[in-house]
Amino acid sequence: MASNDVLIDAFSRVNDAVPTVITGLSRRQLAYRQGGSSNSIAWLVWHLTRVQDSQVADLASTEQVWTAQGFFERFALPLAVEDTGYGHDSAAVDSVVAEAPLLLAYFEAVHARTVEYLAGLSESDLDRVVDTRWDPPVTAAVRLVSTIEDDLQHVGQAGYARGLVPSE
Repeated sequence: MASNDVLIDAFSRVNDAVPTVITGLSRRQLAYRQGGSSNSIAWLVWHLTRVQDSQVADLASTEQVWTAQGFFERFALPLAVEDTGYGHDSAAVDSVVAEAPLLLAYFEAVHARTVEYLAGLSESDLDRVVDTRWDPPVTAAVRLVSTIEDDLQHVGQAGYARGLVPSE
């Protein structure tokens, strides 16, 4: 199995989990924050999708799905267009509210773009250094693996949070 096939498989596992976490939940349930301070399911799914979108677009030298397909406008969040959720305070987390179909549409569009990008990669593409601020420098493969790790953690957190959401 080629390395890009392994990466596609890993991102597909996130793709399998996201619909399970958000399908059937209302906007209010998606925005629910256990104890008033935990991250909401909407924020977790939006954030993992924004991070994946940002990282893959950077690696592929393409525009993010967020702007290219109009999701920034459709979500209409009171956040900067480049915001991915890193460093959000409680008020910013509260501001990320969306319906499940919109969250899912954005995630699916990013996943499709990710798979398209990965399918065209060679082993040498994965070895390309993309960030020299670290020792050792970060390669495209390492950046993709860290994105998968972040996505899996957040979708797991969202799955846990779903179990805490009050029924309507």
